[in-house]
Amino acid sequence: MNVVNNAGIGDWCEAENYPVERWKKVIDVSLVGVFLSTETEFHAMKERKYGKIINIASMSDHIVNRPQKRAAYNKSGCNTPHQVACAEWSPYGIRVKSINPGYIKTPLVRSPEVKDFVSLWLDMIPLRRQGEVDDLIGAVIFLASSASDYMTGHDLVIDGGYTVW
Repeated sequence: MNVVNNAGIGDWCEAENYPVERWKKVIDVSLVGVFLSTETEFHAMKERKYGKIINIASMSDHIVNRPQKRAAYNKSGCNTPHQVACAEWSPYGIRVKSINPGYIKTPLVRSPEVKDFVSLWLDMIPLRRQGEVDDLIGAVIFLASSASDYMTGHDLVIDGGYTVW
């Protein structure tokens, strides 16, 4: 049994003025939702003594997004729980991994709030382009396949090199 968890929402607000209810909404979807899904999947996989859980996190776990103000989106809470789950669940044959995409062309990245940032991001991406959803498919296939059986607790960053700067 293999599963992919891909839940997340973003919000644009500076840290010093972040309304707590907006913060909680982002955290509830992006972190709590992924954690609860992962925990539920564990129970389904435990009896089988095998499974792979792939969480879609974000390069934001490794960097601070700039220049936009996104205090709550930085999904830094995604990778630590999956590493803890990896350590606790490996004896059951369950592997927990994550993919940390960079700026991928999705409806969010095409929204009016973002258009002014795209050229700045492109200057910070060594490959000088945003990613396509298709750029993530190979990683999901690899992480779900037997070729990654000896991998667990790993965060695979797919960001065109953005995080190397």
